[in-house]
Amino acid sequence: MDLTNTPKEESTLLGGHEFIRVLIALAFVLAAGFYASVNGLGASNLSILAIAAAIGAYMAVNIGANDVANNVGPAVGSKALSMTGAILIAAIFEAAGALIAGGSVVGTIKNGIINPNSIGDSATFIWVMMAALLAGAIWLNLATYLGAPVSTTHSIVGGVLGAGIAAGGWDIANWDKLIAIVASWVISPVLGGVIAAFFLMYIKRSITYKSDMIEAAKKVVPILVGLMVWAFSTYLILKGLKKVWKLDFVTAGMFAFAIALTVYFIVRPIVDKAASALKNDKDAVNSLFTIPLIVSAALLSFAHGANDVANAIGPLAAINDALMTGTVSGKASIPIWIMLIGGAGIAVGLALFGPKLIKTVGSEITELDKTRAFCVAMAAAITVIVASQLGLPVSSTHIAVGGIFGVGFLREYLKQSYEKKLTALISHSESTGLDGMQIQDFVKRFKVADVDEKRAILKELKASQSSSPISSSERKGLKKATKKELVKRSALLRIAAAWVITVPASALLSAMIFYMLLGFSVAR
Repeated sequence: MDLTNTPKEESTLLGGHEFIRVLIALAFVLAAGFYASVNGLGASNLSILAIAAAIGAYMAVNIGANDVANNVGPAVGSKALSMTGAILIAAIFEAAGALIAGGSVVGTIKNGIINPNSIGDSATFIWVMMAALLAGAIWLNLATYLGAPVSTTHSIVGGVLGAGIAAGGWDIANWDKLIAIVASWVISPVLGGVIAAFFLMYIKRSITYKSDMIEAAKKVVPILVGLMVWAFSTYLILKGLKKVWKLDFVTAGMFAFAIALTVYFIVRPIVDKAASALKNDKDAVNSLFTIPLIVSAALLSFAHGANDVANAIGPLAAINDALMTGTVSGKASIPIWIMLIGGAGIAVGLALFGPKLIKTVGSEITELDKTRAFCVAMAAAITVIVASQLGLPVSSTHIAVGGIFGVGFLREYLKQSYEKKLTALISHSESTGLDGMQIQDFVKRFKVADVDEKRAILKELKASQSSSPISSSERKGLKKATKKELVKRSALLRIAAAWVITVPASALLSAMIFYMLLGFSVAR
């Protein structure tokens, strides 16, 4: 795959021309403001509520445009789903997650990054929330334009931090929480990358490195599907359904295990039958992961909608609560009209602007087949579970993208290692005086051998070539000749830079917006 040449951007579901998409998004934002003015009965200032709702809708649109790509991008990149199919599935399940499992109460201060009690009056609190929401949305909009998948949670955290400090000084911030968030810049992608690489290595060793891949797949794929069901069931219970059905990890894991065991016995004969009709090659094995990938994309979207809708509606709910009660509260109820704005906004943003980031995640970092995409999806679910139990702050965006980089760099390492061994094998064979046909037979035998057989061949070669070992300079030449970059370095640098500056950029922008809003309120 030539990573320097990317396919032409596909049109979206809601209009192919950029100007038309922007107009549709603007119409939705204005409609959300009008909708709030009609439904926000009891608010002390309907104009402020309508403006806040429009900004919340703008944030939700940007969440859909940027963050949802992590859930469906690998499935699209591996061609398990078309772009249109992915957008439809994600839009439905994102909205369903937000409306069904988004909860009825939300914390007004995301991640406890500032102390709301340090903000004396409700008017200042409203400006803080509005500035945070607008800054987070603008930063996400810019990141989407630049093709960088960033954390929406970090965007809103930065917004709250910047406006909070502007309103109450440096002491208002919870710096321990901020340090934990900074740590997640490293923790999330590394965990995601390691786990995704581990699963890819397991699949290679247990299936694709075997001489009879089909028989191996019959045994291993049902186990992997069962593990996927356990991981996603646990993930959904702990994260996606936590606001409507709260369970501890052990109980959630037991429920998930029962579901996974049931699915394993259902899937095993289905896989056995499907695999029996396939050719003994990697493409055939890849096809067995199509349905699990589609299911994982839907479940990840549902959990994301349930969790990350709070990034759009949390500050809006806080503003609505302050306008209703005239006080600053650490928790705020979420009226159904606010939840509808959040859920619909994510779906609209995905349909209008989602393909850009879906394409970035799915195909512009490294080439993904269905096996690799499955490993990324597994990493996303398992990393969240592990991190939750260890109390580590992680970003779903960073996990998914880290997983993609993980499988890409593992492929690079394995490719270089294989090419190096193959070149050395040919070189050594020639030095023994073998003729061309004998060398071809030897290489052919090596290529079709499974892992254990390859080791035996190399051991045999080493024993027979002790008198003519390959020199250090030859090894360096082989390493240079077989160096292949299967991960696009420019994408790595662009995304890493966007991650690092997300919190400070949104914080600085939020502080500026807060001072402008404060000046506007004083001028009135």
